[in-house]
Amino acid sequence: MKLLKGTKVALKTLGAHKMRTALAVIGIVIGVSAVVLMVAIGRGAQESVLKKIQGLGTNLIIVTAGKVRVIAGRPRQTGNTTTLTVRDAEALATESAAVSGAAPFQGKKYIVKYGEASTNTVVSGTTPDFPDIRNFRATTGRFFTEDEVKASQRVAVLGKTVVRNLFEDRAAIGETIRINNVPFEIIGVLEEKGVNAIGQDDDDQVLIPITTVMRRLMNVIYVNNVYVSARDASLMDKAVADISSILRERHHLKEGRDDDFSIQNQMDIIRAEQETSETFTMLLGGIAAISLLVGGVGILAIMLISIKERTREIGLRRAVGARKKDILLQFLIEALVLSVAGGIIGVVLGVAGSLITGWTTELPTSVSVLSVVVAFLFSAATGLFFGIYPAKKAAELDPIHALRSE
Repeated sequence: MKLLKGTKVALKTLGAHKMRTALAVIGIVIGVSAVVLMVAIGRGAQESVLKKIQGLGTNLIIVTAGKVRVIAGRPRQTGNTTTLTVRDAEALATESAAVSGAAPFQGKKYIVKYGEASTNTVVSGTTPDFPDIRNFRATTGRFFTEDEVKASQRVAVLGKTVVRNLFEDRAAIGETIRINNVPFEIIGVLEEKGVNAIGQDDDDQVLIPITTVMRRLMNVIYVNNVYVSARDASLMDKAVADISSILRERHHLKEGRDDDFSIQNQMDIIRAEQETSETFTMLLGGIAAISLLVGGVGILAIMLISIKERTREIGLRRAVGARKKDILLQFLIEALVLSVAGGIIGVVLGVAGSLITGWTTELPTSVSVLSVVVAFLFSAATGLFFGIYPAKKAAELDPIHALRSE
């Protein structure tokens, strides 16, 4: 009953000073809505990156020649980069029970021409295992076969970006393009994938048989990467161990010598991205929380002004029998009403802002129920925290001096 009565008195008191109350609430509203919006943007970015990583393939393991170091946010090969071969990929696919498939991959940028049109794109050689390992599918036409790989056929499968650059709205299947002045027949067009986790356009590439790339275009006997798929997520660690063991044996690396290859586990990539994204989200949330603290300072200022104006009222209530804890509770309720009202409005505006941002911009957003609840509870806690000092100050007022005040 005391709480209900105190709430009614608080609403009546705050309603008597609408402008002052509105200014105090606005600070909390801005803080809560900023927290909800910033966390939604951070979570949206995290989910977007994870989706792109998972789009790389299922249970994917990337074996790269030489050592891989992250330079300016992107992985770069260093050291000897001619240590992987097609035979290595074949060995990985057949000698490990934890591996379901392996696809060698060798790529380089070329000018690709069709009639008067041309585009500078990545031309990559691989095998028919590539679509299953990397989750690529031909939406039009087909992918090349094992027989076409063995015969080093001049056939090509194009990404959507290449098709748009060369053919615009025309059909591409059956047409002939020229890569480094070598003619290739287009047999398929890949489904649209978009930008991958490291910022590269997966649609801006041409896939051709690995043997054709190595013999007819680049004249090399090595590959840059081998994409490996583990049979199950639970076998990822065993697959990585088997890959390392098989390659060290094939490359005649004695104990104590460093690997001449690098292995990236998809789960390791996901964990690294999650840590980065969570740090980013916490940073955004922390910045937004500062504005919530500023709103709390606003409540503190309003409550101190209210005490100054209501000194005689406090003295009168004490004189007719109100105890210190009654005065303390009344002012705490007023501070809580301000913060809860601001919290509710802030949550509504924050969720609405997150949805509008996701609909009208390219920024991905994801509203978390947990972030909404935490922001609301934090706003209530802020009101209580900044309301304790003025409430205690009001409760400690001497009733005789309070009654004498003007």
